[in-house]
Amino acid sequence: MSNGDDENADAPEDAADEEAPADAEEVPEEETPAADADETETTDAEDAESEASEPEEAETTELSTETLESRLDDAEAALEEAETEADLDEMDADLEAIAADVEAADLPEPEDEEEEAPAEALESRTEELRGSLEEARGPYAEDVTEAVDEAATAVRDTRWTEAGEPDARAAIETFLETANEELGTSISVAGDKLDDFAAALESASEAVTDADLDPDADDETIASLLEIAGTLDADIDAAEEWDDLTVVEQLRARGFYDRMTSENRKDFPPELTVVRVAEAENDPERILMALEKLESDFMQENCIDALRRLGSEEAFEAMHERAQKRKQPPIEVLGKIGDERAVDTLAEFVDSGNPPLQKVTLRALGEIGSEDATQAVANALADEQTGVRSQAARALGLIGDTRAINPLADALGDESEDDAVRASAAWALVQIGTERALEAAAAYDDDRVYTVQVEAEKASDATAI
Repeated sequence: MSNGDDENADAPEDAADEEAPADAEEVPEEETPAADADETETTDAEDAESEASEPEEAETTELSTETLESRLDDAEAALEEAETEADLDEMDADLEAIAADVEAADLPEPEDEEEEAPAEALESRTEELRGSLEEARGPYAEDVTEAVDEAATAVRDTRWTEAGEPDARAAIETFLETANEELGTSISVAGDKLDDFAAALESASEAVTDADLDPDADDETIASLLEIAGTLDADIDAAEEWDDLTVVEQLRARGFYDRMTSENRKDFPPELTVVRVAEAENDPERILMALEKLESDFMQENCIDALRRLGSEEAFEAMHERAQKRKQPPIEVLGKIGDERAVDTLAEFVDSGNPPLQKVTLRALGEIGSEDATQAVANALADEQTGVRSQAARALGLIGDTRAINPLADALGDESEDDAVRASAAWALVQIGTERALEAAAAYDDDRVYTVQVEAEKASDATAI
């Protein structure tokens, strides 16, 4: 038993010894070699990663004259070897980069002022290569369609001679035949008019676009189409048109000289004879031909004089166009023609402040006789110029609008007004001829101005009838 107690007694001491750390002296912690190794490896890895993430400093090439010239040499060689559009695009990008570097480079200035600066020489050579690059491109399908469309426009817009029109038609037919072979199409002319021929060319242009020709893969087809389009353009240009003829040839082709004979040819130049014969025969068409084609002041004046004497309606468009430029002779012709379509144009000139133009215009409006012009003409009774006021009064008399009676009577009764204006007002009232107008004029049969008395007496005689 005692042995068992001893063993039990010793046990607590042993247990106490094992749990002693609570009362034992603390030992300071020390870094272990293993921990040092791990931390060192981590630090090295982080440093390596940091170094890897930092971009390496790019190597810079010195932008010297020599290096830039060498790059241009390489570009020139690349141009000679280029075979596709992609090659040319790549070279284009290289030239852009070279141009930028030339601009950025700090190149030396020449000591001699007359010597070309390196930068200028490099820029010049770069531009020359760019020009060569553009020349090396293509041909493209767009070049063909542009040429064909231009030919179609020329066919439509050109006035051909009798000899030139068949040549233009033949050129188009030849082009279509060859183009159909190249494109595998069957385009033809649908009618006999020149517009039909032009439409066929436009159809051919659309067919070229629809073919979606590649400048590399279809270069031979494009080149062939461009060649026949060039031939078409040359043939169209060679076909005779009216503008190729001299003025005399154009007039002769239109029968201008047909009425001139050795017996009636009395004037020089001979075109003047034609104009006078045409006037005598009341033929404004040939006079208008001469007006259109003969640009000398002499012939222009003679043509307009003849048209004024004829007063033919056929001359309205030509005279109206010229009158819009405020030219007086054509305005006079419009008055003789008497077409009311001219009123709106002429009414704008009544208050122009240009007395000669105003008087010619007022006379023309009076001759046309449209009441649409009454107000504009009546306004001219207040113009500063005596001659304008007098002509306005006479124009109102010719128009005959009764609305003008009161302003005319006022002008006649104004003792401070110029005698010529008062006489014109009296004349105008007689021309209007209504009872009220005649009475207003007749009241001045004893006027101090003789010309006023004359008109007043006419008014009195008319009222007595």
